Amino acid sequence: MDPSDLQYILALQHVPNLGDASAKKLIRKTGSPQAVFKEKVSGLLKIDGVGKSKLQDLHDPVHLRAAEKEMEFISKNSISCLYYRDENYPERLRHCLDGPILLFQRGKVNLQKKRMISIVGTRQATAHGMAFCEKLVEDLNPLDPIIVSGFAYGIDICAQRAAMKNKLQTVGCLAHGLNQIYPKVHQKYVRQIEENGGFLTDFWSTDAFDRNNFLKRNRIIAGLSEATIVIESAEKGGSLVTADIANSYNREVFAVPGRPRDEQSRGCNMLIKSQQAHVLTEAADLIYMLGWQIESPQKPVQKQLFVELEEEEKMLYGFLKEHGKEQLDFIALNCSIPTFKAATLLLNMELKGVVRPLPGKLFEVV
Repeated sequence: MDPSDLQYILALQHVPNLGDASAKKLIRKTGSPQAVFKEKVSGLLKIDGVGKSKLQDLHDPVHLRAAEKEMEFISKNSISCLYYRDENYPERLRHCLDGPILLFQRGKVNLQKKRMISIVGTRQATAHGMAFCEKLVEDLNPLDPIIVSGFAYGIDICAQRAAMKNKLQTVGCLAHGLNQIYPKVHQKYVRQIEENGGFLTDFWSTDAFDRNNFLKRNRIIAGLSEATIVIESAEKGGSLVTADIANSYNREVFAVPGRPRDEQSRGCNMLIKSQQAHVLTEAADLIYMLGWQIESPQKPVQKQLFVELEEEEKMLYGFLKEHGKEQLDFIALNCSIPTFKAATLLLNMELKGVVRPLPGKLFEVV
């Protein structure tokens, strides 16, 4: 990435109260982060959803100065920067409205076109929960997924240790800059994870360590993956927040059921009871629902000859013909059609015998 471009991206990220969703609107309207700073505030205020409070400090030179200092830290520590418009940015996270405009990465993980799941849970994990986690990751080994988690105590580090044990890549999403490691006791895993995956964050080296950072970090855990798995959780906690975010992104959520009176099973049981998560009792449940492996091949649908398709149906058909099976939200986004409308069109096309649905909200051409 050109240093000048990086400085303006960082400067935009540094503007208080702006946020990633609004920053993306500004970039989309003006064409680039540098163009945002060259545009008059009066012109930017015409953009829907971007008010004065978000722009009042935009032209303060402090942002470019801060960006320059952070660039020094990035350069000295061999950190990769992933801009949301670049090819190396995680594809699934790119489609999240509030996904970071810039991610900082350390390690060797390849985030492109790879099966990826997030495993989260309580810091006070039970022996049963950790055993389930280890067995789940072991059983997923043949499918070679990337295991994403928050590098925290309990289920998080259990999942990442299991990934390394099974020679799977793993990603730790941090709630602080790459100048530190929390919890400090997990420092002993850093080198191995960087050799077998990596770390991601959107926090700067100068950002204060704050509890609210963990909630903000959870959107990255949820956004990176096809599915989020909650293995153990009390009635309240960060894992449930991650599950809620994953649902808002139209991703699959799974929860491991437990005995009703067990404190660390109440959150998972609530997710299942309220139909916010699928029941997960073994790896096969996940594999089937995500369409990673169809247990019994579907009976071929006889494609009708000379089927007449509407213009938007032709667009969807052409996209699936070129890209193979894809998720509903990816199809809708790439064809610039609202998700609810794309779902209706795909249903009509299924009835016409030209596409078929697969587990995990996937579709493919017949």
